[in-house]
Amino acid sequence: MDFKIPQEAIDSIAEHINARNNKPYGIPVVGNASNIETPQVFEILPFDQIDNTDLRFFAIDGSKNSHSFYNGVSIGLYRGGYVCFDHGKQVRLNDLEDPVILGKSYSPINVLVTCDDHLSAIYDELLNLSPVKAFLTFLSDPTEDIFSYKKDILCRSLSTLLDFCQEILEWSLIYELANSDKVRSGDFLFKDGTLRSLNIKQKYLVKLGRMVAQDKKVRLVGITKNSPIKMELSYSFKQIDSYLQDQLKPKYPFKETDPKRQKLCCWFEVSDPVLRNAYGGGESAMYAHKGLTGGRGVGLFFAARLDYVEKLQNYDWVMADLNVFDVIPGIEQKEQTRNYDLLKDLFLNLTRLTQEHYILGYPYPLVEAHNFVTLTKDFKEEVINRVKHSMYQGQHMDHIDIENMFLDIHSRF
Repeated sequence: MDFKIPQEAIDSIAEHINARNNKPYGIPVVGNASNIETPQVFEILPFDQIDNTDLRFFAIDGSKNSHSFYNGVSIGLYRGGYVCFDHGKQVRLNDLEDPVILGKSYSPINVLVTCDDHLSAIYDELLNLSPVKAFLTFLSDPTEDIFSYKKDILCRSLSTLLDFCQEILEWSLIYELANSDKVRSGDFLFKDGTLRSLNIKQKYLVKLGRMVAQDKKVRLVGITKNSPIKMELSYSFKQIDSYLQDQLKPKYPFKETDPKRQKLCCWFEVSDPVLRNAYGGGESAMYAHKGLTGGRGVGLFFAARLDYVEKLQNYDWVMADLNVFDVIPGIEQKEQTRNYDLLKDLFLNLTRLTQEHYILGYPYPLVEAHNFVTLTKDFKEEVINRVKHSMYQGQHMDHIDIENMFLDIHSRF
């Protein structure tokens, strides 16, 4: 008999979504340059100029996957890597001779788990991966001070451990790239997600953010389409979109003469009331906190529409988590003045990367980084087949025993 979800549960979900999607925050559709919590509107960069820049765009992403078999054998793997685009073309970052794989990635050797010692080995191997080792050396404190959770807590389950490993590797790759001779002043480093962490204490992310912005002069940007802020601002997004398309666009002094290429973009800083309602109280409130202390990261949340596709307004918006040291250069001196010129330049440059309709306003280097490192649903089959092949070559077990080792009992009943 099929399990049926109670209708009351379904109705409560619909009621919550309806309420969240219709919250008016009083954000005016007509922005004011003196208040960047209102829409800052600009014309999208002309399509024929998007590759006409000496800036390089790097994108970092990570992935994980795991599978457990009925006999107590589990396999788990995480991966992190990055890609680079220069004048619209991908740049080789590795020493391989492969004509297709141009990015650089890191993966562990320990992927088998049958006991707690194997989880511990995965943790220890992470700390010895070259980018992680270099990052921890830069932070210069014991790991028990840097990480929010102790080793024994992280090693209680494979899923928790893989989440931790993937994230730590991603932050380590930011440090590696910032110090790479391939990165120049003014270049962009994109991270999939936010510039916040539940696994690394804030002061260490602040140290990284300060180094990237002040020492290397590189722009660190977290980008995500999945955020509770988007639901919280759904009503505001609709109002802004309607104004831009129906009222402002017909009279806007576009430099672009082709009507099909005339697009209005905008951005604004997310206000404290929106953040509080999006993330709630307790630990979540720390996650959204603005500042160098009392929070979880080194970013400031901005909502941005970097392209426009008809009838898909909400989907066009992304959340950009910007390095606070870029946005507020004097923050360590208790100044709160935002660097408006840098923000205008940053979001204009982002439109170089978003003018592909199938991406819908999302920077394409991050799409390529995701495709490069993602451990797909074929992960299980690939690992099983390769392990079987290796075992057959050794011929230490009967073929029936080898096949039964990886039997998925749930698929048989």
